[in-house]
This record gives sequence, structure tokens and C-alpha cells, in this order.
Amino acid sequence: MSSRNSLDPVYAREVSAKILRNAAKVIVGKKRVLREILIALYAGGHVLLEGVPGVAKTLMAKTVARSIGLAYSRIQATPDLLPSDIIGTFVYDPKTGEFKPRKGPIFANIVLFDEINRASPRTQSALLEAMQERQVTIEGVTFKLPEPFMVIATMNPIEMEGTFPLPEAQLDRFLLKILVDYPSREETARILERIHRIQEFRVEPVVGGEDIMRIRSMLPGVRVSREVVRYIVDLVEETRRHPYVKLGGSPRAAIALYLCSKANALIDGRSYVLPDDVKLVAKPVLRHRIILTPDAEFEGVSVERVVEDVLSKVPVPRPEIEEEAEEEMGGEAESEAGGEG
Repeated sequence: MSSRNSLDPVYAREVSAKILRNAAKVIVGKKRVLREILIALYAGGHVLLEGVPGVAKTLMAKTVARSIGLAYSRIQATPDLLPSDIIGTFVYDPKTGEFKPRKGPIFANIVLFDEINRASPRTQSALLEAMQERQVTIEGVTFKLPEPFMVIATMNPIEMEGTFPLPEAQLDRFLLKILVDYPSREETARILERIHRIQEFRVEPVVGGEDIMRIRSMLPGVRVSREVVRYIVDLVEETRRHPYVKLGGSPRAAIALYLCSKANALIDGRSYVLPDDVKLVAKPVLRHRIILTPDAEFEGVSVERVVEDVLSKVPVPRPEIEEEAEEEMGGEAESEAGGEG
């Protein structure tokens, strides 16, 4: 069965709603962050969470993993953390006289890597290799990582002493960079009122890993019209022309916009991408892929403002694109049904 034949947006929307509702029993607010984590999971990418301590970054990763019934592990980055502490090593078994693999915490479905910029460049590279290749090599033996597999790395925007900033090429390996803000006044009050229930609540799985893999398999079948493809390309190219940008989005940025827009459409239960899907994922996709000029900092121009400028400058495709997408999808479905008959 082709991926297009297995496309079921209603199923994707129902699974997504179950996960988000379950997470909301523990996480107060943060709907945008939870949705963006889900987008990355469906698109098969990894996430970089940036926020000050105490804004529930760890809790969100753990809650999403448990809501899906996935294996979860947490690694606390420190300067003396070694690659073998992440991927594992071979240990001698005196009973058999043989060396056996002892797998590290990277062998989980969702891996939280806390304060990634506190790990040494060598350890960061080992983690990023596992993220890219979906496998690790221990003493010359290659082991596949489980699927689905996603790394959620966190960064603290303050206390930069003794850290090892990620180079731009390594930052680009993360599908999304998500900013986790302070809760609002009302949300903080709700946290205090529910704190005991939150601490005692046991998160039970509401879906399984096979549901995530099925939704991932739907991605190729989600329709993206030529107009929306051009819109994605125009956005990326406009980042390169902005006067305060030294280095704009690469083709990988365009691919990320394309895949994440499809994932967002599935969360909403649609089989086609709208310009609004692209606009929704633009900031988390682009904010870590743009390098500003020295003048930008002097003028007080942020990456967020640059992305907003780009979104406001590039013309949005005409609204009838939704009708065209539905007609094309319907026509393709009829032709496929006719071919099968």
C-alpha cells in the first residue's frame, strides 16, 4: 500500500488531540511548545529547547514520551561527560569470558539532553552523529537506534560561563529551535493551585509508538501545491537578502519548512498544506539558521524581528489555494481508485 493510499488526516488529528489533551493534565499552558514538539516528532526531526531554568522543559519531554508509551531517558550534560557515557561501551563478562555491549541512554525513543552547551565539543559531536545517522558505533560494532527516535536538547540562555556553544553547522541539525517563555500570571496561579495534583498525577499512555510511525508514513501523501512550494522558497531566499542577515536559510531550512508544514496540517486533520501552516512553523524552523551581521546587534535587531520582517514582506499565496488542493486531492483519489479497479 502506498503512503498516499494510507493517508488518514482524521486519524492523525485524533491521535494528536489525545496526546495534547493528556499532556495538558500535567503541563499548564505551553500549548504552542507541545504542538511544536509533536510537529518535530511527526517530521522525524530533533528539537532544541531554549529557556531559563524552571519553565518545565524536562517535564514536557517526559510527559510527551509517557503519553505515547515511549522509552524515555535523560542525560545531564557536564564538561567531563564522555561519548561512551551517551552511546555505551563493551564490558567484560567474567562468566562467559566475552565482552558484551552495555548500551547507553541514547538507546531510547525520546532522549532529553539537558544543557547541551555544557558538554564538550567531542561529546556534542557524538550525540549529533547519533541524531543524524540514527545509529551508533561502539568499538567498531554498529547498533541501530529505536524508532521513533527524537533528541530534545535544552539550552539555558543565561549562565554561559564554562559552556561550549554549538557551531552553526551543528545547530542546523536540529529541525526546530523552540523558545520556552515564562508562564503568564494566570498560568502561574493555576500551577500553584494544581501543584499537588500535578506531582501525584501518573501519566498513562494514550497512544503507542506505532501510531507515531503511521503518521510519519503519511507525510509524503500530504499535498503541497506549487504556490505554497514557491512561498516556502521565497521565504528562505528573502532571509538571505535581509540587510541585517549575514547568512540566511539554506536548502535544509526550506526542507524543514516543507516537512513541518505537512506535519502541522496532519495535526489539524488536513491532507494539504496552507500558507498558514508555513507561517506557524517559520520561527522555530528559521531562528537558529540565520546569522546576523555585527550591525544587527548594535541596532538592537533580533532574529525574531528578521523572521517577522521576512514573513511580512513575502506575498502570501491566494486564498483559493485550499479549494485547489482539495480538488487535486479528490481528482488523484478518483484516478487511483479507477486504476485499482
